[in-house]
Amino acid sequence: MLISSLAFLGGVLLVQQFHALPAIGWLIVCVIAAGITARLRFWRSLFFIAGVLWTVLFAMERLSDRLPKQLEALDIRIEGIIADLPERDDRHVRFDFIVKASEQDLPSKLRLSWYYPDQEVKAGQHWLFTVKLKQVHGSLNPGGFDYERWLFTEGIGATGYVRPLQKPVLLGQDPALANISVLRQNITDRLSAASVDSKSIALIKALTIGDSNGITQNQWDVFRKTGTTHLVVISGSHIGLVAGLVYFLVLKLWAWTGLLAWPPQKVAAFSALAIGIFYSALAGFSVPTQRSVIMLAIVMTAIIRQRNTRPFNILAVAMLAVLLFDPSAVLAAGFWLSFLAVSLIVYTIAGRLGKPGYFWGAIKINWVTSIGLSPLLLLFFQQISVIAPIANLCAVPVISLLVVPLSLMSVMIMFISPILAAKLLFLVDQILQWLWWLLVQLADIPQSTIIHAQPSYWALFFAVPGILILLAPRGTPSRWLGLAMFLPLVFTNTQKPEASGIRMTLLDVGQGLSVVVQTATHLLVYDTGAKFSSEYDIGQGVILPFLRGQGISKIDRLIISHGDNDHIGGAQSLMRGIATGEVLTSVPQKLSDYAPISCLAGQSWVWDQVKFTILSPKAQEFVSENDNSCVLKIQSEQGTVLLTGDIEADAESWLVKSYGKNLKADVLIAPHHGSKTSSTTTFLQAIQPDYVLIPAGYRNQFGHPHKEVLLRYRNIKATSLNVADSGAIQINFRNKAFTVQLMRKTESKYWNVKPQD
Repeated sequence: MLISSLAFLGGVLLVQQFHALPAIGWLIVCVIAAGITARLRFWRSLFFIAGVLWTVLFAMERLSDRLPKQLEALDIRIEGIIADLPERDDRHVRFDFIVKASEQDLPSKLRLSWYYPDQEVKAGQHWLFTVKLKQVHGSLNPGGFDYERWLFTEGIGATGYVRPLQKPVLLGQDPALANISVLRQNITDRLSAASVDSKSIALIKALTIGDSNGITQNQWDVFRKTGTTHLVVISGSHIGLVAGLVYFLVLKLWAWTGLLAWPPQKVAAFSALAIGIFYSALAGFSVPTQRSVIMLAIVMTAIIRQRNTRPFNILAVAMLAVLLFDPSAVLAAGFWLSFLAVSLIVYTIAGRLGKPGYFWGAIKINWVTSIGLSPLLLLFFQQISVIAPIANLCAVPVISLLVVPLSLMSVMIMFISPILAAKLLFLVDQILQWLWWLLVQLADIPQSTIIHAQPSYWALFFAVPGILILLAPRGTPSRWLGLAMFLPLVFTNTQKPEASGIRMTLLDVGQGLSVVVQTATHLLVYDTGAKFSSEYDIGQGVILPFLRGQGISKIDRLIISHGDNDHIGGAQSLMRGIATGEVLTSVPQKLSDYAPISCLAGQSWVWDQVKFTILSPKAQEFVSENDNSCVLKIQSEQGTVLLTGDIEADAESWLVKSYGKNLKADVLIAPHHGSKTSSTTTFLQAIQPDYVLIPAGYRNQFGHPHKEVLLRYRNIKATSLNVADSGAIQINFRNKAFTVQLMRKTESKYWNVKPQD
């Protein structure tokens, strides 16, 4: 069964590498091949082909449920239900919405935002909305979060927002017994009203109902540095622990009652399975809980039917069931981390001659998972926590044996005895505050995490068997070879520009700007995109993942062109997340904590035979803050780039008068996102760029880039590229020429929006 399940997984993975789904003709070929392999009884080949066919059909059905282009930006009246717990911040509430009726043929599931709502929004509510929708679209950057992939895995066919023109109407509310999301909503409402520290309540919500919306960015940073993130989500270990406790208690209590008409083992097995399913439902049936519940069901069924089971067969059946339910589960890191962690534990514990006690067993599991999961952690997150074994050794028993059981007890009791529940929550709060203090101390240890470039797949090809060899039973010959097979992970080849070469990446940050410029031994970041809330900005969400993926641990110089949010918003989180050298900006008062230097025309420096020159602002400031943007020219014998921030016509005119033909550049970052108040004809004629790169958001409210501006670019015979269509754009200058690489053309998959011609 294990090999067959792995073959099915191989077919699923093959489809995930496709840039476009195959045509019907190829599906017919696959069906014929499946028939032949079944006839010949090549069952493993049949499972592989079945994995391909099932995944393609699943993807076709899901992609067909997306918003048609012609329905974008229309006001549409819809009725439906709030599908799950809404996410709130100080500006808006965001939620998934199941469409029940509408004026147009819409996708069945939408992702909506309601800005400054005047009514309470809760799971299970039925609403009548007027919405404005747009097709599935998200930023696409190397090493960054693929929002379009996430929307695909969630089955969301469009995003949009609630229009205030026609007042939203609340039509009704599902009862808790009919909708598990309503029960989760009732629990989170009661927990929010408890007199407990907000940070502890956020963790209790995460551990009882899988609601992690209240966990702050600072908390996530500490969990990441200590390698304990898995403890604050409802994982398979939590499901197994709770089910195990229920099984033990019911077994003892039922035997004590003397009602032996039903064997205690069977009653305990049914009870444990029921609690496991209920707990997983509270967590929203995430992939780790799906795996755990399926494995739990197999084990409990074996107890009921008095059958023996093999651990790896149980795991294989669980994996096959998850993939049959949703083959897109393989696109989530949680799928791989969950199954690999359990596989490692089974591989190193089951079937061994010596059975370690609880203490040594816990140490061994921590060591095994820390070593075994490290390749995947490097692949997904480009970092490993060095102190994770110590942190988990302290935190796992506290969370598993104290916090989770007490939190679940308080949740169940709060509907009967709120006073007793409050006392339990107070106890949980005290435990969490002590644990939090310990984790903060560990996270503050210097070099607590290792940041490394994303490894290649061939490095993982060596690392996986290396893990098996390294963790083989004691006495296995040449176990040290496992460490040698880890070496490709360590010595990841990150290509850097040669001397006088330039690599410039215009990141896709929506309606904002961020550019990363690399030379042979130095790195510069120009602007940091927007800050969207107290918990998320472009610095932490896009720029840091990009730099980590490149194996970069320091920014030599950061330039913030001016003070608009879409240019300065991510600066603070970026500088908190990575060592940063000198900071230049036209608004030093907004970054006073970082000893910034005011940028001024005439400043220059040379890195690796590449000259960097600040052309503007002038000594006497312009009236407009946009015109005071730091304008940077980068030039070498390989080519020239001009970065202009948000300058407009006045600054452009001054630059032409001051520099004339010296403004000429091969590549121009479009001033002010392609606004019609910028990119004047005189300015463009002085630069004569071959390419103009436009940092504008998809269907942004400002209408950037303006049609008149695009016409001006065409008139000077420049090729214009918009990150909204192309994703991140990388320009490589070498051999006195340059190449242009568009993320959506080179890296996109079948679920990504393709660039416009």
